[in-house]
Amino acid sequence: MGHLVGKDIYRKLGRKIDSLPTRAPWNDRLYAILKELYSAEEAEVAVKMPYGLSTLAQIQKATKFESGRLQKILEGLSARGLVMDLWINGEYRYLLSPLVVGIFEFTMMRTGDNLNMKEWARLFNDYLHGDDSFYRANVGGGKKVFPLRALPYEEAVDQSEYVEILDYEKASAIVEQSNKFSIGICSCRHEKLHVGKKTCNFPLETCSTFGDSSEYMVQHGFGKAVSKSEMKENLARCREMGLVMCADNIKKDISFICFCCGCCCNVLLGISRFGYPNTVVTSTFIAHHTGENCSECGDCVSACPINAIKMQTEGGPAVDESICIGCGVCGLKCATGSMTLVKRKERVLHPETTFERIILQSLERGTLQNLMFADTQRMTHKFLRGFVGGFLKIPPVKKALMSETMRSSFLQ
Repeated sequence: MGHLVGKDIYRKLGRKIDSLPTRAPWNDRLYAILKELYSAEEAEVAVKMPYGLSTLAQIQKATKFESGRLQKILEGLSARGLVMDLWINGEYRYLLSPLVVGIFEFTMMRTGDNLNMKEWARLFNDYLHGDDSFYRANVGGGKKVFPLRALPYEEAVDQSEYVEILDYEKASAIVEQSNKFSIGICSCRHEKLHVGKKTCNFPLETCSTFGDSSEYMVQHGFGKAVSKSEMKENLARCREMGLVMCADNIKKDISFICFCCGCCCNVLLGISRFGYPNTVVTSTFIAHHTGENCSECGDCVSACPINAIKMQTEGGPAVDESICIGCGVCGLKCATGSMTLVKRKERVLHPETTFERIILQSLERGTLQNLMFADTQRMTHKFLRGFVGGFLKIPPVKKALMSETMRSSFLQ
């Protein structure tokens, strides 16, 4: 059997990854990443894999690779996080990892000897920060669904009036409701460390995972298992350091919390450097300043990781509500209690489940048809991907399906 070789296979792989829920715009920098991480044979398997969760038999049918050889290739890809392998109903099912959350995080969270980490960090940094193309593709044009959302620090919420903080908004409740935990290396800080751009003193090992996802992380060496008390200690430590909590953008079965700093975090830099406020979905709260007791010390200004607070010549600090993500770090640092979190006037909608988030995210980015018609080798699926994809991209159709009034029915 003749296999695809050369740059063409990596171009095809780039198109495939760009067709997943998180877009990955093509350029020479993405080509360099793919060429570094995948062999030509692995790239061919990835290109021919179905878009959805697939068994070994389904992938063998699509790729025409010999079963034993194919299994070894998939195991190698899964060990590096380039493919996710999930144990479902007594067998492994495989899914091609998107660029984010996926290829970048799993690559930069790897541990062990003889890893080309410095080169990987350079390649990802060039791609994510060479220009704004990645951010523009994923959150430009008013897109609102992204994998991460800000969690508010409960201590920063204004106590002057009764405000309910729901369990999915509380880091403490997320930890308490889970029974499995792991902590791994922050991929963003690890990347910045290796390219000489880590200017903070924050530790690398803070990235927290819960439930079955923590088992996956431990099994693949992306994190180490910890106890509930150790996870609570990690939460308290990150609170003291004033790190932003970014969680899985869902309400049920939340799988991770990242603890982010403004100098290293790629999603926060999407706001502060490139000006895309939706790289992190806001919490249901927003920072609010009252002049009472304010000493105009500027601690809230220096604490804000995205430069959403500026000190005025008169009247103290002012909050830029167009970019504030409602994390509450400013409130933690305010000794006088004049900077707090209050409920946003506009309702913030968070997807109920990972399934719902992926569907909505794919619809926004024009890739939903790939999940609906996942077989890459069937001509009928290829036709339907083109036909349905064209229909879903019609602006009034997309706007209607994403609206609050229609999206529940659409998801059902």
